[in-house]
Amino acid sequence: RWIIRRRGVTPPGRNKVPRAQRREAWEATGMEQVATLINTGNLVVSTRLGQAKVERLVHDLIAERFGGDLAVMARTPAYFRQALQRNPFNDVPVEQLYVALLASPPDEAALSALMTVDFTPDRIAVIDDVAYVHCVSEPAKSKLTTVHLERRLKRAATMRIHNTIARLLA
Repeated sequence: RWIIRRRGVTPPGRNKVPRAQRREAWEATGMEQVATLINTGNLVVSTRLGQAKVERLVHDLIAERFGGDLAVMARTPAYFRQALQRNPFNDVPVEQLYVALLASPPDEAALSALMTVDFTPDRIAVIDDVAYVHCVSEPAKSKLTTVHLERRLKRAATMRIHNTIARLLA
C-alpha cells in the first residue's frame, strides 16, 4: 500500500486533475484499491511495485495523460504514521502544523543554513526527510513555503497540513 503525494497541485486548480480521471488512469496501470483525497493530488493505492517504480509510473502517467512535470513521492502508511508520531510540535494546534515530505534527507550544510534563519513567529524542525512547520502566521504570509524549503534544502518537497496526512492514513 502506498500513499502518493504530488508536488505542485493545489485545490484551487493549478495542475489539477479531476479525481475520476486520476482513479481511472491509475487503475488502468494495474494499481488496485485506488483512492483519492480531494483535489490535492493525494492518492492511496495498492501495488506490488516498489517505491521508485511507483513514483516513476505515476510521474510518467501524469506527464503523458494530463501534462506537467510534477515531483511524485510515494511512502507507506507506516512511514506517515511514524512521521506524525515524531512530530516535535505536539504542543501546537494541528491546524497550525504542516508536514513537508522531502524527496530525500537534506545535506548537513543546507540544513544548518536553513536553521540559522529566524522565521518568527513560525518554526521549523527537520527530521530525516520530513520538515515540520508550525505556522502561526497565515500560510500565505509565512516564509516557510514549499518553494522556500526546496530552494534552501535543494530537494523537491510537498507540504500538506497535518489533518490531510491524518485523513490519508484513515
